[in-house]
Formats: sequence, structure tokens, C-alpha cells
Amino acid sequence: MSIASAFPSPEEAVAAIGRWLAVESPTDDAAGVNRMMDLVAAEADGAGIPWERIGGRDGLGDSLILRAGPHRSGPSLLVLSHLDTVHPLGTLDADLPVRVEDDRLYGPGVYDMKGGAWLALQGFVAAAKGGAAERPLVFLFTSDEEIGSPTTRGLIEDLGRQAAAVLVTEPARDGGKVVTGRKGVGRFDVHVEGRPAHAGSRHADGRNAIREAARLILEIEGMTDYARGITTTVGRIQGGTAENVIPQHCRFTVDLRAVTEEDGHACEARILGLRAAPDFSVTVTGGMNRPPYPRSETTGRLYDHARRLAEAELGLSLGEVPLTGGGSDGNFTAALGIPTLDGLGIDGDGAHTLREYGLIPSIAPRTRLMQRLLETL
Repeated sequence: MSIASAFPSPEEAVAAIGRWLAVESPTDDAAGVNRMMDLVAAEADGAGIPWERIGGRDGLGDSLILRAGPHRSGPSLLVLSHLDTVHPLGTLDADLPVRVEDDRLYGPGVYDMKGGAWLALQGFVAAAKGGAAERPLVFLFTSDEEIGSPTTRGLIEDLGRQAAAVLVTEPARDGGKVVTGRKGVGRFDVHVEGRPAHAGSRHADGRNAIREAARLILEIEGMTDYARGITTTVGRIQGGTAENVIPQHCRFTVDLRAVTEEDGHACEARILGLRAAPDFSVTVTGGMNRPPYPRSETTGRLYDHARRLAEAELGLSLGEVPLTGGGSDGNFTAALGIPTLDGLGIDGDGAHTLREYGLIPSIAPRTRLMQRLLETL
């Protein structure tokens, strides 16, 4: 069966993904994320695939689990997708409307990762209905990946422990490459407190929390070590109340990336152990959010299988990225020792930007690759 006859045409695929893109679903908008879950559930109903919906918590959206394949016990094949995006409400109308330009489909979250989630669902349905899959098939759609999966990590790990392999539909890299390793990720919030005073008449009485925060920020940023793959980034900062008041408070966030578990924990300890100068106090919360995802021998074999399928059946050269700085839900399953292949989503570029796009010609072959992985692993 040809790709063209097995799956929607490019025009049909663009229209279908466009309907998903028209539903804005930033992580903090549970209603929008749940509308996305509704769309997936409707597609599953249309294909006769049973699903289970798990209510969200802490103000976040729901999760959805689809199950198909042989009705027997044994390790499953687990597919992971998230339906939340980083784009705030209004992006669709103001800055990133859904549109096609040449072979590119633009829209909020098309690359990261609604395009990949949609094509993987088509591959999942095809594998389920084709009857060739030899393992139970499980597809988990989550709602909070873009903020570190605080409410879904346990679910991901529980399903991962029951899986023989995990396939993650984060976007392809560098012209269609899949991902076989990721850095670990840490997230921290730092609060510095000083002493307020009038900036003109009582300046000497004050202790400027912003100044002390600046000293600590230089210490944190100085932990970056490119040779070891360690990066530290202060991404947001706020402090002060007025121009003529010595600031009592300053707060900032820290992003940590590390290749090894040892470096991640060492940097975590340094950040949590920050010490303030006299007359100041500092409070640090947070820690390692995603464990490192190393390219293991079993993941290497999983990649080799995918590469052979792509070459033999699709005429594609499937390259790999053995280490990338971005985290994903694949970090959790890889850390459990489960073979995990990531970057199986749509090809394109511009994740988390207003120039985000997916490449339309990548949709059909990557849909077919997902189907064949589910049928042959």
C-alpha cells in the first residue's frame, strides 16, 4: 500500500492539523487544552479505539490514554505526545495565524508539537486497524509538558514501566533527524530579601535586594561549562516597588541543563546552597525537573531499527541527534531504562517562536514510519 493511499492527502492533512492549530492551548489554559483532548477523543471514537480520560489537577488540563492492539498481557509500545503549547492566548490572531506558504504550515504549536501528535495519531490508528502489531499499543496525550510535566510525570513513568519501548513525537531535528539523547533539566526559583529605605534621605539604611540578586546571578551564570555540557540561565527577574525606594525583594528563575546525572545533582546542590551576604536572606526552591536521557545501547538498537525501516520502506535517510539540550517526557522513560526514541514528530523549525512552522512533505512519511514502528517492534 502506498503512502498516498494509506493516509490523508497533503491537503487533507493540512486541513486536519489546521483545525488543531485553531484551538489555542497554552499550558495555563486548561479549557483550551481540554478542547484539544476533546478533538483527540472524537478521532479515537471515529476509529473505534477505546480511550480513558484522566482529570487534570492544580488548574491544569486533562490527560488522555488510547489503547489498541492485541488484547493480551505483556509489555506495550507507548507513544507520548503533549497538547499544550508555549504560545499565549491571542497568538493565533495577532502574531502567528494558521497559513500555508510554499511547503510550510505555520501556526501556534505546529512544530512543537501538534503536527507530530496529529501524524502519530494517524499512524497509531493505522497500526491498530491493520492488525499487524504484535504488542499492546498505548498512546498518552498530556497537558503540561511545556512546564516540566508536574502533574503527569507519575502517569508517564507508570505507563513507561509497562512498555517495551517508548516513541516520543517531539519535533524532528536538523532536517528530519530523530533524537536519542537529551540533557537533564533543573528549574529553580530564588527569592532575595534585603531592607527597604528611602533612596534619597536614608540610602545607607537600605540593603538593595536587586544588587544582591545581581551578585548571585553572576555566581549562577558562572556555573556554565560548555565543555561539560552544563548551562545555567537566569530567564526572568523582578524586584523593587518604586524608583525612590531601596528594593526589599528580588525574585528570579534559574534554568539548569546537564548531560550527566552527577553534574545535574552537583549543580543542583550549589544552587540550593546559595548563601546571601550579611543583612540579606536568600530562599531557593526547585531542583532537577527532568533526569538526563542518555543514548543507551538499547535506545541505539531502537534507532537502528527505525533507520532500517525508513531506508528500506520509505527511501529515507533517518539521521540522529545523540544529544540535545531540550528536555521532553522521554527523559522520564529513558531514565527508567526503557528504550526511548524521540523526535519522531513533524519536521520544521521555529519551536517557541513566532516563525514556527512544519514541513508539509514530512507528514506522510513520518506517519508511515510511526505505523511501521508500532507494527514491527
